[in-house]
Amino acid sequence: METQSAQKYLHELHTENIQYLSELALAKDEIKTYINRLSEVVSANTGKGLLAEVEHYQNQFIRHNEVIDELNAEIHHNQKALAALAEANNVATDHRKTNDHTALRDEMIQFKKIFGELRMTYLQFLAKTF
Repeated sequence: METQSAQKYLHELHTENIQYLSELALAKDEIKTYINRLSEVVSANTGKGLLAEVEHYQNQFIRHNEVIDELNAEIHHNQKALAALAEANNVATDHRKTNDHTALRDEMIQFKKIFGELRMTYLQFLAKTF
């Protein structure tokens, strides 16, 4: 039995990609702010236990920035593929469908979940340092 993958309109996938890019840009800006705040924590406190936590968050932020860059590249690749589909047959592109990008959507859901958890623990860390 042959399974058929889900289909979505090109414009729906494009809109979703734009939303993802916006969410990733916001997360990247948040990380910049969080890193700046870490500098303030270090200058105000010098405890060894605290420095270990600061280093932990620095590493987490570096890794999240890498994931954001990877997701951005994947989304831009997806956008190019959508554009190529639209150009290949530009008649009635509003009604054209293609395979849904469920893997990308799942990656974004996972990223938002993990980043949200990091945000929460980081803000709790900040609350106890000031």
